[in-house]
Amino acid sequence: MEARLDNKPCGGRYGDIVQSIGNTPLIELKRLSPKPGVRIWAKLESRNPTGSVKDRVARSMMQKAEEEGAIAPGQTILEPTSGNTGISLAMICRRKGYPLKVVMPDNVTPERTQLLEMYGAQIVYSDGSKGSNGAVELALEMAGAEPSYYMPYQYGNPANPLAHYNGTAPEILEELDEISAFVAGLGTGGTLMGNGRRLKEELGDSVKIVAAEPMQGEPVQGLRSLDDGFIPPIIDLSLLDRKIFVTNRDAIIWTRKLLDEEGVFAGVSSGAIASIAVRIASELDEGNIVFIVCDDGWKYLSSGIYTKPVDEVANLDSTVWW
Repeated sequence: MEARLDNKPCGGRYGDIVQSIGNTPLIELKRLSPKPGVRIWAKLESRNPTGSVKDRVARSMMQKAEEEGAIAPGQTILEPTSGNTGISLAMICRRKGYPLKVVMPDNVTPERTQLLEMYGAQIVYSDGSKGSNGAVELALEMAGAEPSYYMPYQYGNPANPLAHYNGTAPEILEELDEISAFVAGLGTGGTLMGNGRRLKEELGDSVKIVAAEPMQGEPVQGLRSLDDGFIPPIIDLSLLDRKIFVTNRDAIIWTRKLLDEEGVFAGVSSGAIASIAVRIASELDEGNIVFIVCDDGWKYLSSGIYTKPVDEVANLDSTVWW
């Protein structure tokens, strides 16, 4: 069935910034499609208030904690992060009046630190050589030593995938009646699990759920290899139809293609996901491919990935991106 392209002149009226999270645009990327019968759609999660899909997750986790009485007014929130989730939580905690302490690798891009500080978060640095896993380890130690902290823990919190099951997926289904494949990156697993489960329930096996995963040892920004020793508890691999590996070099190349050919200014994980979406599209004669643009590119400007030669930035393995 023909996709609906109704222009919505207003994004809605909301009581505060937290309520405005979601309802992001679904954009057709005509120049990236390898065949006329295959349509590629980008769900621009970069249009959320802090510029990333993690706004949905942070709101969902905090809302669940408040509804269940798990947090008290003014209680300190503690969360391991190396970027977007921490920034999203910082915005929401600032609005709701909760102090926030984030545990973050000491080798993140400076934009991350600046944004977290801007929203008033306190930062505790972990060993950057251990990546995001090191931040998780340290945060769990801190939570065990100080019971007054509340840790949403995105890696194991069911509210993470529920943000997509109840939000992102229904928004996609509102615009498209038929979807051949849904592509997202392997990070915490929330985006894949929540969207994948809802799309499968609504469309059955006609939709394939595809994960973009970095090759082991490849520092693809925003994604994680399941071979790095930590599989987030919320991930159910049986939900996936395919898992396709991507290199950091391809991720950077396709991030630039998104910008150069479609005007989409996205983070590098989105480039990795886009490369897999186009690969899936090349295998089909017709259908709709939907992929997630996880965040915008503002947090990555200092890395030079949009301006320097690809070979110069493709091996930035000392920087943590998510």
